[in-house]
Amino acid sequence: MTTRTYVLTLSCADTTGLVAATSGYLAGRGIFITESAHFGDPETGRFFERTVFTAGPEQPPIAEIEAGFRPIAERFGMTWTFHDTATRPRVLLMVSKFDHCLNDLLYRYRTGSLPIDIPAVVSNHPDLARVVEWHGIPYHYLPVTKETKAAQEAAVLELIGRLKIDLVVLARYMQVLSPELCTALSWRCINIHHSFLPSFKGAKPYHQAHARGVKIIGATAHYVTGDLDEGPIIEQGVERIDHTFTPEDFVAIGRDIESVVLARAVQFHIEHRVIPNGHKTVVFRR
Repeated sequence: MTTRTYVLTLSCADTTGLVAATSGYLAGRGIFITESAHFGDPETGRFFERTVFTAGPEQPPIAEIEAGFRPIAERFGMTWTFHDTATRPRVLLMVSKFDHCLNDLLYRYRTGSLPIDIPAVVSNHPDLARVVEWHGIPYHYLPVTKETKAAQEAAVLELIGRLKIDLVVLARYMQVLSPELCTALSWRCINIHHSFLPSFKGAKPYHQAHARGVKIIGATAHYVTGDLDEGPIIEQGVERIDHTFTPEDFVAIGRDIESVVLARAVQFHIEHRVIPNGHKTVVFRR
């Protein structure tokens, strides 16, 4: 048996002794902690922790470690999970016609810098089939109209279930998901919004920003909810600009920011660095 790496994430009401309880339990079983971060939110009174540890042949199996931790979690009322980092998340990408975020994610996937499996890509347009299939990934063209939206989303959900998808990434998928689909994908669907939220929502946000004379532009990656572009934020990025930039310059710069911000958000999610905090998130960055 080789050494395995696990991530423990938890949240609960903040109180004294939480860090000691977790670290003391793991240390008492000879388990080596390689990384640990925690945060007590004074506004919500909640505590959040992410601890990375290794377990080798001399330690108990992970099922036994989890069972031993359960009484501690119950005593503090924790919401908690042990994650095996050897398990590669299964990610479904959804895209329309803009390909910059898709290309970036596919490149990171192909080079191994983003340790995920991509069983399929879904699009409401046929345009990007060749680039996806070049990577050896099935491309599902599922067109959608107002009349066919319910049936199309049912097909998407069937695909998600059949392929055992862990995370859905909207890589510039230019369709508004129904409330039903948003609910089904709660906390496992990430969108990239081509704006530094909460400003300039809706169509042509860069043109809106240009008209307002802004001095920074950016992008926001967030979890999808039934409230359009109002989901919990995972990551944001900005670039400084000035009066000499045209709307087309904004768009070009924005594409670069979108690609980086979305990739970071996916990375944070699959590394279990994001913990819900009401309508917000706690993100333990690298």
